[in-house]
Amino acid sequence: MTDIETGTDHLLARVENGVAVLTMNRPERRNALSEQMIGALGTTLAQVEADDAVGAVVLTGAGGAFCAGGDVKGFAERSPGAPEASKELLQRANQRATSGRLWRMPKPTIAVLPGAAAGAGLSMALACDLRYAASSAVLTTAFARVALAGDYGSAWFLVRLVGPARARELLYLSPRLSADDALRLGLVNAVIPPDALEREAMAVAHRLADGPRTALASMKQNVALALTTPLDDYMDVEVTHHLATFATDDHAEAARAFVDKRDPVFGARESGPR
Repeated sequence: MTDIETGTDHLLARVENGVAVLTMNRPERRNALSEQMIGALGTTLAQVEADDAVGAVVLTGAGGAFCAGGDVKGFAERSPGAPEASKELLQRANQRATSGRLWRMPKPTIAVLPGAAAGAGLSMALACDLRYAASSAVLTTAFARVALAGDYGSAWFLVRLVGPARARELLYLSPRLSADDALRLGLVNAVIPPDALEREAMAVAHRLADGPRTALASMKQNVALALTTPLDDYMDVEVTHHLATFATDDHAEAARAFVDKRDPVFGARESGPR
């Protein structure tokens, strides 16, 4: 295991057998986002995306919560009014560097929710490819409760996961969803007992990190394209990706393993043409 220096104790990070684990660490505030945390999260996500030793990324929270979103106590200390232009530009950059990068990076991203995920914290979770929640977790958009429109991609991710009608309901009314409610809506992939959450989620993360990374990256891009691209155009790109992965060392290993009746061992981390 290798620790990653993030520059702040508001974000802890490590690489464990090919999996980067990023832990939001303000348990006394249920891991509410701070300027230090957001800055470190953007920088660290860029670092692990570029690191060939990392095959999958896990985002989680310390102290029994995932992330309560923005620091509402901090909001109360500020005067009301429109944000300065510089603050708007900064938040745009922060959103792209965090939830935007979780969505776009060509590596599987997994949100592990030991507890509450609210507001921008929920947006961060929804930006990930997979979400695993403790049975005690609670999810809520929360923005309407503090008279805010929503940020970090909240509506964009919700519309794609649950459709526009349900997204409006979740945003307008801010219901508190239990983990089971979230599972029924398709907001999480599985609900797991709290004492087994880390073990089971990390098993998935290690499986992905050990998998055929070029193929997984292409699959992630295929899914993103499928949301916005006409079918014929999508299928043209799909063919390009499929043939490119056909020519990788990982595919050659999988074919040999099939013939040998064994599990493949993927090791060409930059799988190029054979």
